[in-house]
Amino acid sequence: MNIIGLETLVFQVDDIEACHEFLTDYGLNCVNTSAPISRYEALDGTAIEICLGHHPTAPRNGLPSPSLIETIYAVEKQSDLDEIRQELEKDRQVSVDEHGVLHSIDDEKFALAFKITERRPIEAPNDLTNAPGHPAQRPVNKVAVDPEMSAKPRTLSHVVYFVNDADKAEAFYQRLGFRTTDKFQGVGPFMRPAGSDDHHCLFMIQTPPFVKGCEHFTFHMGSGTEVLVAGTRFKEKGYQSFWGPGRHLFGSNWFWYFNSPLGCHIEYDADMDKHDDTWAVRQAPMSADTSQLFLFSAKDKWAPGGAPPEKH
Repeated sequence: MNIIGLETLVFQVDDIEACHEFLTDYGLNCVNTSAPISRYEALDGTAIEICLGHHPTAPRNGLPSPSLIETIYAVEKQSDLDEIRQELEKDRQVSVDEHGVLHSIDDEKFALAFKITERRPIEAPNDLTNAPGHPAQRPVNKVAVDPEMSAKPRTLSHVVYFVNDADKAEAFYQRLGFRTTDKFQGVGPFMRPAGSDDHHCLFMIQTPPFVKGCEHFTFHMGSGTEVLVAGTRFKEKGYQSFWGPGRHLFGSNWFWYFNSPLGCHIEYDADMDKHDDTWAVRQAPMSADTSQLFLFSAKDKWAPGGAPPEKH
């Protein structure tokens, strides 16, 4: 089953206006605010949708608002949808809406959908890095940074679920062609679909029965620099940093997490590892040492000659 990644995440929310301001400040482009759905797109058209109350086509998951109510995956062609439908109908209901989108649920009762992708080519500048030991990528007299530089989310990267049975959840997604790339022991797997070589588009965290839902989601940025630029601008707008900036070990991606009004955290990420089917799964206990290579503490700007930076 050639699933190529995430297409859209759908949230039910309590405050449409607060979520609109949050998502546009994050860097997404609002393309639709007609009731009951508002849609916010990255550069390639992958998106977040929000609605006040429950989305009319999403299966009900019983989670209180605000929460993720449907995860929509992308495929290339109709035969991919047919294959997914055939597999899911072995043991669960599948519906098809008027747009040809498949809707069902996974073994943890997360609502899933599958559609033919509407992604578009990304128009954004390349990240050109100069380093001793290889030819310069950025030409002479071209500067790398500009205070007004663009730092826009480029594509929907991954989503993270709290699940009550990580092994069972992993087995379900393996039925759909997902492969486990790495795993935190006793916690859960990082997984990528067959049509993507990103380290993961899904990570699942084992939790007690009373904890369920989305922990965070993120969009890929163009570089680590863009993560830092976008995160700094976001923080300066008054949004609360939750974790980061830093760089993960599993996946190697840069990260910066923020609190959100969507019932979960939101992240900026960049420069994720790529893997094929020859990759050997790594396992490690989840800890501060295995979760990040390094972690910065965001501070207000400082310059030599001013007050010394705080010591920790």
